[in-house]
Amino acid sequence: MTSSFLNGLKLGVLGLTVALSLGSSGLAKEQLNFVVIFTDDQGYGDMSCNGHPTIHTPHLDRMAHQGQKWTQFYSSAPVCTPSRAALMTGRLPVRSGMASSKRVVLFPDSAGGLPQSEITVAEVLKDAGYKTAMVGKWHMGHLPKHLPITQGFDSYYGIPYSNDMDRDPSVKGNWVTTGKTSPWSVYRVPLLRNAEEIERPVNQSTITRRYTQEAVKFIKNNKENSFFLYLAHSMPHIPLYRSKKFEGKSLNGIYGDVISEIDWSVGQVLNTLHKQKLDKKTIVLFTSDNGPWEVFKTHGGSAGLLRGAKGGTREGGMREPAIFWGPGNVKPGVVQEMGSTLDVLPTFASLAGVKSPDDRAIDGYDLSDVLLNRSKSPRKEIFYFGGAQLSAVRSGNYKAQFREENGINPKPLAKPELYHLGEDPSEKYDLADKHPDIVERLAKLGEKLQASVKAVPDQLVPRIGK
Repeated sequence: MTSSFLNGLKLGVLGLTVALSLGSSGLAKEQLNFVVIFTDDQGYGDMSCNGHPTIHTPHLDRMAHQGQKWTQFYSSAPVCTPSRAALMTGRLPVRSGMASSKRVVLFPDSAGGLPQSEITVAEVLKDAGYKTAMVGKWHMGHLPKHLPITQGFDSYYGIPYSNDMDRDPSVKGNWVTTGKTSPWSVYRVPLLRNAEEIERPVNQSTITRRYTQEAVKFIKNNKENSFFLYLAHSMPHIPLYRSKKFEGKSLNGIYGDVISEIDWSVGQVLNTLHKQKLDKKTIVLFTSDNGPWEVFKTHGGSAGLLRGAKGGTREGGMREPAIFWGPGNVKPGVVQEMGSTLDVLPTFASLAGVKSPDDRAIDGYDLSDVLLNRSKSPRKEIFYFGGAQLSAVRSGNYKAQFREENGINPKPLAKPELYHLGEDPSEKYDLADKHPDIVERLAKLGEKLQASVKAVPDQLVPRIGK
């Protein structure tokens, strides 16, 4: 069965669902636009509005002041590929084969990617009449059949995988051993427009600026249309690059410079929406794919007071900076409810007046009432996966940790740990001996969730030519 046939089939099913829903409720005369700004490896503490003392983020601070800053918002995995798959589909990445116990993410030699049978938020919105664009890092398959233009996006401009991949093997010495960034030409990362390679290696020192220009152009070109823009920055993933304008901008060194440029980019997007008179009919989400890569010290970020970092299922690996902005729509304030990138698809679908796919398990919840009215979140649980294995479960304020990450294979702890994240967000004080009943309850929640996951082909293992 060809990918084009599958695309047509899944969009046709969605179209029927939308048509039926419109018959009973109808769409608003003017649909909301949606923008997701997704950074790479940015820590929970890497914004001044989250307390960082030497990183200055005035545009994100303004966004937080005018919108909702979420303090308990989670990515769906502690590394790139599975986290992005969950954002796009509203499904835990183990359900699509985009999380693995054998390989941590997709690489340039990978043959797999997000299956055509998956339905993305871009497809849901495109089928409802939206113009859709993806700008930035994709990392859900770089072969033509897996690129964004096969997954609901009308256009794509960006890099297909991480900015540290396809390194020239003849060049010795790099940021891993020296703490200094190699010239961007060392990394033979391609820049694509749709499916065409237009630059290789991509000049990474200008990449944030160019992503921003593409995003602004898309917004201006579609001011008369309903649109969905997914802007996924390559930074602050190691190796770090920023344009000359931002060199020495931050007291926090090159990492702070990079965040300053991302903050500038956020300002460009928000200002464009305002100038085009689109701000009052657009909702913007800013968040990150996983926690900071702290092993690289000052070239990595900060999880603030949270324990752990990228690659792990402690809070610092998966609790993310998160801001929803939408003047006149998003009710401002600090939200201490739980949310997840899994919730993006059902939330945007609801706000657009269409239904989420109902022929498969959707792990996300509709947060629209929280955004519009500051109501309680329907999300009461978080499941923390390390690779394809469940490592921890949160329900309410309690989190039980059953495994600890060691590479891609989490190892069982000698005994489960239990933390009250309301009183102890840093996970310092183990309460398991005091509340064995809560540990048992959370373990059963995890078992129930795992029982709902059907075996599917592992997309991260297959390699080109093998």
